[in-house]
Amino acid sequence: MTTRILPVVGDPDAARSLITLLSQLPDSEPMRPVPDSTTLLDTLASLTHESVAGLPDVVVVHERIGPLPALELVREVSLRFPAVGVVLVSAEPSAGLYSAAMDAGARGLAGFPPSYEELAARVGAAAQWAAGMRRHLGAGEHVNTGPGGRIVTVSGAKGGVGTTLLATQLALAAQTAGPFDRGAILVDLDLLGGDVGSYFDVQFRRSVADLAGIPDISQQVLGEAVFHHETGLAMLIAPAEGERGEDVSDATARQLLMAVRSRYDVVLVDCGSHMNAATAAAVELADVAILVTTPDVIAVRAVNRMVRMWDRLRIRKAAETLTVVNRMGRSSAIQPQLISRITGTHVARSVIPAGFRELQEAQDAGRIQDLDGRGQVRRAMWALATELGLAPPEGAAGGGRRRGRRA
Repeated sequence: MTTRILPVVGDPDAARSLITLLSQLPDSEPMRPVPDSTTLLDTLASLTHESVAGLPDVVVVHERIGPLPALELVREVSLRFPAVGVVLVSAEPSAGLYSAAMDAGARGLAGFPPSYEELAARVGAAAQWAAGMRRHLGAGEHVNTGPGGRIVTVSGAKGGVGTTLLATQLALAAQTAGPFDRGAILVDLDLLGGDVGSYFDVQFRRSVADLAGIPDISQQVLGEAVFHHETGLAMLIAPAEGERGEDVSDATARQLLMAVRSRYDVVLVDCGSHMNAATAAAVELADVAILVTTPDVIAVRAVNRMVRMWDRLRIRKAAETLTVVNRMGRSSAIQPQLISRITGTHVARSVIPAGFRELQEAQDAGRIQDLDGRGQVRRAMWALATELGLAPPEGAAGGGRRRGRRA
């Protein structure tokens, strides 16, 4: 049986050295190397095709990879693709690194440059483990390429375009009408000035900042930080003291999102309009990344700046970003098709109309969940939830199946 091996190496010299050695292993078939974590995750997802048979048997990860740190990448691959064995290679293998790699889900640790015997042993063990997992899962069966939930980030091209409002409505649609057993959670990563708590009139003693610096976010720790709203929607709100947001690093954001994704079916993340390390990590991990804009020149230029920055930083490509047009009116000169051509992003079919009067009473009362279901804005936002697969079409069976969930 041939072992398919996918090297993940950013440095060209290191890639050539590793592929040369992998080619010498018996019954091995090295695949074309991938240069970064984003490309690896995209490649594995595209190879899945709803079956584990399309995936490589072993992924060999070089420690100097980016933008996701090597151990975080190992953890992400192990969670999303459990039928793939992961081997980490490092120039300085140590007992501490070995322990951390095993905790992250790696099946082996090798030095770099590795010896033939060492690499053969590590890859062989990982391949055997992967084969056992595939027998357990069933080589032809559907495999969920995620540990549970979908992460949907909502970012604003600029301030005041309606980012938080859209995030709240998508989360409410997923929670109250979506076909999910474990419900939805709304995470406010607009750390300096998040308004999720204000939209629901929530005051809670815990926030996202309380999870910073915790090495292992267990279910108990997460449960103490989550607020359960009367609608059944779970929330992690931004800190009341904006300066505490600086404590939330990219590592904290990744760890947090991995934890909530393992517990909830849908994770809606309000990233605000200001990029920082935490929101960049969220957008990189997201299954769907939304950019909200209004149909005016200033906002569309802001979309262009944001997607170009994401591309330069290898966070996300423009073609993998979904732009949502908010406050669309009959007199709007800029149409969604033009926005798509200018920015290179996909534009959602569901366009949200302007409707200040419809929103004002619910916003001022801090009861955004009470938006009139017959209103144009609310219907358009819930139609977007349907487009994203977060809720069934309006009036379909199963919609509104619950109003609450477990505490």
